[in-house]
Amino acid sequence: MSEIPTRKSEFITGVRDTLPLVLGAIPFGIIFGALAVNSGLSLLGGMGLSLFVFAGSSQFIASGLVTQGVGLGLIILTTFIVNLRHALYSATLAPHVKGLPQKWLLPLGFWLTDETFAVVIGRYSRTDDSPYKHWYYLGSAVIMYTNWQLCTLIGLVAGQAIPDMRSWGLDFAMTVTFIGIVVVQLRNRPMVVAAIVAGACAVAFNGMPNKMGLFLSALVGVIAGMVAESLLPDVPPVREAKHE
Repeated sequence: MSEIPTRKSEFITGVRDTLPLVLGAIPFGIIFGALAVNSGLSLLGGMGLSLFVFAGSSQFIASGLVTQGVGLGLIILTTFIVNLRHALYSATLAPHVKGLPQKWLLPLGFWLTDETFAVVIGRYSRTDDSPYKHWYYLGSAVIMYTNWQLCTLIGLVAGQAIPDMRSWGLDFAMTVTFIGIVVVQLRNRPMVVAAIVAGACAVAFNGMPNKMGLFLSALVGVIAGMVAESLLPDVPPVREAKHE
């Protein structure tokens, strides 16, 4: 007989399931901290980005734009465009969290990241009737947020002592992490189609200004997946998800 989920067990499981993705984010956070220092941001400025923005890709772009002397308005617009993919994540999660009060929705919305979305949507996809799945979401979000702040601080301190840490190539770990996130979600052919189309578009649109290609690629991938699902509604899964 399976154990009945509780708030504590869901929270702990959310933390545990996110730990592999946390490992991939560690060098990414450290490199951001080092880059922020080398871009001319103060320790408080770099920490402020991680504390109040909490979006790795946008933070890298923002620090680079600061170095170039770009105006605040353009920095905000650019980071907004890069983060538009989170609107797709939110739309996917909305049916699962619509019954939660604002005191839950606001922090969970702020803490939504690629990694947390990947594990949380998997949890919500399970057919059990646990009423505490949002605690799983909270566990994943808290461990990601705490890790990002700690790694940013380490990078800021290290960046003051070791210049140009980005040249070490440690940011490749984040690329591997994102590949891992995508692969485990490819459970049927429409998902595979969406991933292939989005990947091809990302390469084709790579030269677009302000990273607009990222959002456009995600949007085209979603449309391709929806079309594939309508054309192949009864295709069996490529791989069954494993759940404990």
